[in-house]
Amino acid sequence: MIPSSVREWFPILHQEINGHPLVYLDNAATSQKPRQVIDAVKRYYEWENSNVHRGVHTLGSRATDAYEGAREKVARFINAESAEQIIFNRGTTVGLNLVASSYARSVCGPGDEIVLTEMEHHSNLIPWQQAALATGATLKYIPLQPDGTIRVEDVEQTVTDRTKLVAIAYVSNVMGVVHPVKQIAEIAHRHGAVIVVDGAQSTPHMKVDVQELGIDFYAFSGHKMCAPTGIGALYGKKELLNRMEPIEFGGEMINDVGLYESNWKELPWKFEGGTPIIAGAVGLGAAIDFLEEIGLDAIEQHETKLAAYAMNRLSEIEGIRLHGPRERKVGLVTFNLGDVHPHDVATVLDAQGIAIRAGHHCCQPLMRWLKESSTARASFYLYNTEEDIDRLVSALIQTKEYFGDAT
Repeated sequence: MIPSSVREWFPILHQEINGHPLVYLDNAATSQKPRQVIDAVKRYYEWENSNVHRGVHTLGSRATDAYEGAREKVARFINAESAEQIIFNRGTTVGLNLVASSYARSVCGPGDEIVLTEMEHHSNLIPWQQAALATGATLKYIPLQPDGTIRVEDVEQTVTDRTKLVAIAYVSNVMGVVHPVKQIAEIAHRHGAVIVVDGAQSTPHMKVDVQELGIDFYAFSGHKMCAPTGIGALYGKKELLNRMEPIEFGGEMINDVGLYESNWKELPWKFEGGTPIIAGAVGLGAAIDFLEEIGLDAIEQHETKLAAYAMNRLSEIEGIRLHGPRERKVGLVTFNLGDVHPHDVATVLDAQGIAIRAGHHCCQPLMRWLKESSTARASFYLYNTEEDIDRLVSALIQTKEYFGDAT
C-alpha cells in the first residue's frame, strides 16, 4: 500500500499553476523527484564531487564508490547476473542505439530480419531502420489486434529462422499494453534471435527480473522513475556485450593506446568513454532506494487501481475515444475528446492546473494505425490519487462545453 504521506516527499507538487493546485498527469514523459533523490544529488555535489576511477585522493574514492555503488543497485533492481552487465548512459534512447549500432550491424546482413511492432516509440524504431539500411536486413512487424495488443500466435508467425533480433517495448507509452515479453523471448531464442526490450515505461511501475524474463538486452531511463534526467542504463548478457565494439571512443574506456591502434577495457567501462554521468547515477541509486522502500508491488497495485478508476470515469464522458485495452496494469490512459484537437485539450486543462501530454508521443506509425493525427495522454504514478482523476474528468467535461460540445 502506498503511504498516504507520499505526496509530501515531492516538493514540486505543492504549488499552484494558473491559480489551481497542480495535478501532474504527465508521468510517462517524466516523473517528479522526491526529496530523498534531490538531497542525494545535492549531498554529492557538496561533499563528494570528483571524477571517478582516476584519482587516488579521498574525494575521488568517494565519488567512485558512489558511482559504482549505484551500478550495483541497478543490477540488483533488475536482477542482473552481475554489475558489469550494467552500462550507464543518458537513457533508453542511447542504450537502444548502442545495441542497434554495435550488435545489430555486426550480426545482420541481406535477407536477415529485425522484428518490431507498429506501436514502438521512435527510439525503438529509428535505430533499427538505420541498422537495416546499413546491413540490408528487412524490418518485419508483428500485427496488432484492434485493442492494440499482440497475440503470441502472431509473434510465432512473424519470427523466423532469418530473424536476428526482436525489439519491443515491455509497456507501450501510448496504449498502456504490457507485452508478454517472456514468451516473446522464448520464441526469439527458439529461432536463434536475441530480444531487445525497451524498458522505459515498465521499469518505474513493476518488478523487472531480466533473468526470469530471459531478456538479452534491456534499456531504461532514470528520469521516469524518480531519478534525475540524463541518466539511464543498458543491461546486456555478458557474452553479447563482450562481442560488441564500442561506438564512442576516448578517455577511460581504453586499456592501452598506441599511435596506430588501441584496445579496450573490460565490461562495463569499454562502453563508458569520457567523464560519466556521476551525479545522475547517484540520483538513480537514491531513486532505487526510494522505490524499493515503497515496494514495486505496491506501486503496481496502486497504478492498476488508478487505471481502472480512470477508464471508468473517462468512459462517462460522451464522445471520448479511449485507446488500448480496457484492462491494464499501468497507469496510462490515451484518448481523444471528440473533434477537439489534443493540443487544445491540453491547453485548456493547463489553465486549470492539470498537466497532461498531447501529440503523437514519438509514435507516428501508431498514430496512423489509430487513424488519429495525435492523442491526449494522462499518465499516473505513485503520488497520484483518484481525486486527481476526478479533477481531470471534470476539466474534460468543461473543455467539451468550452468548444461547443464538439463530438
